[in-house]
Amino acid sequence: MKAAVCTTYGPPEVVRLEEVDRPAAGDDELLIKVRATTVNRTDCGYRGGTPFIIRFFSGLRRLKANILGTEFAGEIETVGANVTSYEVGGRVCSYCEGTFGTHAEYMTIQAERLIARIPTDSTFEDAAPSTEGSHCALGMLRSAQIGSGDDVLVYGATGAIGSAAVQIAKSLGANVTAVCGTAHVALVESLGADRTIDHQTTDFTQDEQSYDLVLDAVGKSSFRRCRRLLKPRGIYISSDVGLFWHGPILALITPLFRDRKLIFVVPRRDPEGIGYLKRLIESGEFRPVIDRRYPLDQIVEAYRYVETGQKIGNVVITV
Repeated sequence: MKAAVCTTYGPPEVVRLEEVDRPAAGDDELLIKVRATTVNRTDCGYRGGTPFIIRFFSGLRRLKANILGTEFAGEIETVGANVTSYEVGGRVCSYCEGTFGTHAEYMTIQAERLIARIPTDSTFEDAAPSTEGSHCALGMLRSAQIGSGDDVLVYGATGAIGSAAVQIAKSLGANVTAVCGTAHVALVESLGADRTIDHQTTDFTQDEQSYDLVLDAVGKSSFRRCRRLLKPRGIYISSDVGLFWHGPILALITPLFRDRKLIFVVPRRDPEGIGYLKRLIESGEFRPVIDRRYPLDQIVEAYRYVETGQKIGNVVITV
């Protein structure tokens, strides 16, 4: 089978298309024929080995997983002997950070992972980016205990995480203010945002409204700048660790003062959250935003584009 192979850390050019052996499903696994996948910030981080701490999980000197990719959409080719909840031919999408392997024609995945059935009116390309950004966004919203009537501001509302956060926060009953550029106001409104702030004409940190949660989906602001936006006991969450890792440090300090605080969200196993996200995807209530599509043999170009920081939503790879 064809796969995008990466054996060493480095720029996009370290990724190359190769013929490799097709994997076989274990007793508790599914073998998937991959129809579409994505390239996202997570893939870029693992491929480049940055920030350096990521290498303690992915391999200190070289990558342990030579085929990257964290989300896919495809068809179930083989069902493991112990798997009873899926059938051959089923159309599914999934998120598999840690085990990776989606940048290939075939891959295996544990049946217990976040796997959702693709809605009948969705294509594989539409479904592939349904899980990574939404998984991160839901984790942040659940960590802040966002619910009906809460006020949420999403900074970077056009990225994979931000566009998912707008939709999921609305599904939880929150009032959502989305921050984006001039060209994308209509897009963000179509996702369900109650208000939009154009950061190219307005400093969103001077907004007169206050929020239960400020979610920085692109890691380009800071707790210091956004603190005035928070209600008493309001929460700031960023998708980035921040300069000199100040995010995790402030996450330890700010809760001590029983006031506005920063939370640093670490992905964790959350069966209830996974169930909620699966229902959103399978019902079609959540639909990812897609920027560009590339064939697998142009995956290096996809990496280059994602690293410009200019993508809107998700970059899909057709396999």
